Amino acid sequence: MKGRQIPYSADELAYIQSVSRWARDEAHAAFCQKFRRDDVSLQNFNALCKRKGWLTGRTGCFVKGQEAHNKGVPCAPGKGGRHPNARRTQFKKGQSPHNTNYLGHERVSNDGYVEISIDERNPHTGFERRYVLKHKWLWEKANGPVPKGHALKCLDGNRLNTDPSNWELIPRAMLPRLNGRFGRGYDAAPAEIKPTILAIAKLEHRARTVKGGRQ
Repeated sequence: MKGRQIPYSADELAYIQSVSRWARDEAHAAFCQKFRRDDVSLQNFNALCKRKGWLTGRTGCFVKGQEAHNKGVPCAPGKGGRHPNARRTQFKKGQSPHNTNYLGHERVSNDGYVEISIDERNPHTGFERRYVLKHKWLWEKANGPVPKGHALKCLDGNRLNTDPSNWELIPRAMLPRLNGRFGRGYDAAPAEIKPTILAIAKLEHRARTVKGGRQ
């Protein structure tokens, strides 16, 4: 009857305590066989051990130095990692992940610029390679470092075109005149109008710097 307390003899309790650190199902099976108790379910057995504080000591986590129970046991053909569906997505010997950051690897930033992995130590992480803007890297190889206060402007509006001839050195203060809030929408303008917009922006910037006494 539900709620009825199950009686245990002193010998039974002593035995249960002695095997309490076994796996619960194994301890329960051994107890039932030894004392011929078919009225004690695994749930009853587990509840008794908890009430008495007879815990297995297991946390469900591997501890340092503990070996997996299936170490060295090969997976059956067609099962687990040897299932045909699993094998189709497994790496083959000598294969590299698609996102391997090898030297020269390229990616596109969130701003739409091409970045390339170069043989130069990353000052932030210490890693032997780091990503830089490809268009700037190529331009500086051909023309030297970008001067302070200047930036490289993409002439055709296609940031993926990293050819140095597609990037022009301009004062950084000119950028708002080209695409800022009050700029002339250079990047979205037709190709035939872009040179005119750039020329006007240069004249305006030159006039402003001369008026302000700056060169």
